[in-house]
Amino acid sequence: MSFFTSLSGLQAAQTDMSTISHNLANVQTNGFKKSTTQFADVIASTANMNPSQMVGSGVVVKAVRQQFGQGGFTQSSSALDVAISGDGFFIVKGDEKSGNGVSYTRNGSFQVDADRYVVDAQGNKLQVYPVDGSGAVVATGLSSTVSLRLPQTSGTPEETENVKLGLNLNAGSAIPSDNVKFDDTEYKFDRFDPTTYNQSVQTTVYDANGNALTLTNYFVRETKPAGTDATSTWKVYSFVGDQQLNAGDDPNTMKQIELTFDSTGKLSDPTTPITFMGFLAPGATSEQVLKLDLTAGTTQVSSPFSLNSTSQDGSPVGQIEGVTIGDDGTVTASFSNGDTQALGKVVLASFTNNAGLRQLGNSTWAATGFSGDARLGEPGTNGFGGLMSGAIERSNVDITEELVNLIAAQRNFQANAKALDTASQMSQTIFNIRS
Repeated sequence: MSFFTSLSGLQAAQTDMSTISHNLANVQTNGFKKSTTQFADVIASTANMNPSQMVGSGVVVKAVRQQFGQGGFTQSSSALDVAISGDGFFIVKGDEKSGNGVSYTRNGSFQVDADRYVVDAQGNKLQVYPVDGSGAVVATGLSSTVSLRLPQTSGTPEETENVKLGLNLNAGSAIPSDNVKFDDTEYKFDRFDPTTYNQSVQTTVYDANGNALTLTNYFVRETKPAGTDATSTWKVYSFVGDQQLNAGDDPNTMKQIELTFDSTGKLSDPTTPITFMGFLAPGATSEQVLKLDLTAGTTQVSSPFSLNSTSQDGSPVGQIEGVTIGDDGTVTASFSNGDTQALGKVVLASFTNNAGLRQLGNSTWAATGFSGDARLGEPGTNGFGGLMSGAIERSNVDITEELVNLIAAQRNFQANAKALDTASQMSQTIFNIRS
C-alpha cells in the first residue's frame, strides 16, 4: 500500500510543479492570474472502523484554483491601453466567423483592426453600452452591448459663404505700375509676378463637400494722395485656386474690388461686404457664392503690412484624431474640425465566484455554472473598479514567491521518491527472506 501512497505524493507534487512552472512562464503576460494547487488527504475507512486504527492512503489534487488578486500596473503611451483598478472584467466578443462567443478578460491592451473595431490581440471586439450625444447610457444588459467601432469622420461639411479680413496696408507702399510692364496703356497684373502687386493674403475656404480651397487676395496700390485729393485707392484681385473671382455683376467683364482710404487711413469705400459672382469649385455641380468683408479693421497707416484678423464660416468634415477612455468608461473621439463624440461606455462584468470561471487562454475566461451569471455595470459604480487609461495590468505572479514554492514542491517530490525507494527496498528484503 505504501507504493501507492508514495505514488500519489509524486503525482501531486508533479501537478504542483507544473502549476508553479505555468505561473513563472506567464510572469510577463498582461492580465494573467496565477494558480495554486490545493490538496486533500485520502483515508480508507468504513463506518464501523475504529478511528484510532485508520491509516492514510495518500493525497489527491483537490483543485487548481486561480487567484484573481490585483496585478500591478505598467504605464503605456496608448490611449486604448486601459486597466481596471478594482473588481471587474472587460467583456469581449468574437465574430460569427470565428465561432467565439462572449468572454471576459483583465487584459486591457486593445488596438484598432482594419474595420476600425477596438479589439484585443485575438481579434475579439471590446463591448460597450450605447450612449446618446451627451454620453448618457441608453440601454443596459448583455444583449444591449455593442462592439466599439471608431468613426472616420464627424459632422456635416459647411460651404463657405462669408470671409472676413482685417488688415493694415502700409501708407508708404509704392505703386507697382511705376516698376512693371504695360500692355499698351493698360496696367498688366500678373499674380505669378510679385512685382505687380504689393501684398497677398491666403485664406482657406470650403466647398459644399468640405473640400479645402485656397482664396488668395492680391492687393495692388493704384493711387497716392495728390494735391487736394487726400485719398488713396487700391485694387484687390481675388482668386480661388486658378479661378479669378468677379466682383461685378457682368459675367463678360471682370471687375476687381476697389478700396478707398481717406486722409486718416480709414476705409471709406466699400462700407459693406462685396459679393462675388458664383464660381464652380472642382468636382462641384453647382456654383458657390462668396462674400468678402474688408470693412472691419482694414486700415492704411504708416506701419508695415499686417493681417490682424481673418475668419470664414465654412467647415470641413472632421477626421478622427484621437480617442480617450475616461475613468468612468466613457469613450470619446476627437476630430480635426474640433468636434468631439461620445462613442460608448465600457461595460464591466463581475461574478459571484471568479474561481469558477473557465480558462480559455490568452488571459480570457468564460462563464460557467460554477461562476454564476455575469453581473454587468459601469466602471466606478456598484462595486466595480474604475478605469485607468494609458495603463495595463500586469500578471499578479510574484516571481520570488513562486521560486520558493517551486523549491518546496521539488523537496516534496524528492521526499515521496525517497519513500517509494524505501518501500521498494523493504519489499526486496522480504523477497530475499523467502528465497
